[in-house]
Amino acid sequence: MKYYLHILAVLLMFMWFSGEHALAQEPAVKHPPCPENGIPHYVAYRTTVQPQIDGCLDEFAWQQAPRSPRFRDLISGEPAIHDTKAAVLWDDEYLYVGYWIEEPDLQATLTERDAPIYQNNDVELFIAGTDGYYEFEINSFGTIYEVLFFWDEAYKNGNYASIEGIREGEPGSRPFHGVGYRDHPRGPRTGFWGWDFPGLKSAVCLDGTINDSGDRDRGWTVELALPWAGLKLLAMGDGRSLPPRDHDVWRMDFSRFNQYKEAPPAEDSGGWAWSPHYVWDSHVPECFTYIHFSLDEVVIVK
Repeated sequence: MKYYLHILAVLLMFMWFSGEHALAQEPAVKHPPCPENGIPHYVAYRTTVQPQIDGCLDEFAWQQAPRSPRFRDLISGEPAIHDTKAAVLWDDEYLYVGYWIEEPDLQATLTERDAPIYQNNDVELFIAGTDGYYEFEINSFGTIYEVLFFWDEAYKNGNYASIEGIREGEPGSRPFHGVGYRDHPRGPRTGFWGWDFPGLKSAVCLDGTINDSGDRDRGWTVELALPWAGLKLLAMGDGRSLPPRDHDVWRMDFSRFNQYKEAPPAEDSGGWAWSPHYVWDSHVPECFTYIHFSLDEVVIVK
């Protein structure tokens, strides 16, 4: 009997340790974490009149441009508590991006360029090439933060190391492994925090009083103009045209991050996006919205 009890004890201990090990293993996140059939597609139309970059989005072209659906929670995909939409226009010189942001209490603290703007309420833009991607953030003060990232293997194979501003060991460069999705199959990447987008124009327009919680605000808008020439580093990987040709497709991400969250039972992560990633990480280009460029003029949009 003692022999059988000993065998039973060993079996139970084995089962317990196996269970502990299974609990300790985090389930693998599939790649990409977002379903392909759920990634949005958007047609970006040309404008024949350059918008004045003042942040207010009151030009006719912006009124005619198709806007995205309301942003959804980055992780759950559920509708966000406040409205956020984005739109894209372009001409031969610039890529234009606009954001409409509902914000009942405008707040910002950071005023120094390249401060960690994600620590304020902000909106963000990512633009992907085949070998890397660009990240832009802005708060309601109009303070910006930007980084250029390259996948290490593509960087080494693409002759980027000799290019001014992104040379190997460039001041302000450091390894980056993602945020909440740290096992991307493309491996490690390097961020260049000292790189500035050449010729970038940005502005915000406030509908309310910033840093005054004694009243209720409507929100703010953001307007960006990014010269196509500044995207040449992202276009190098596959030799894509700058400006784009008719029907060319780029991948871009449009998001918003808040320092507040809606109370439970709402599933509010504090991060909202046009294209939810279903992980707490904006740095997943495979989840970025498909932007289809059209030579048709925006004025014909109904």
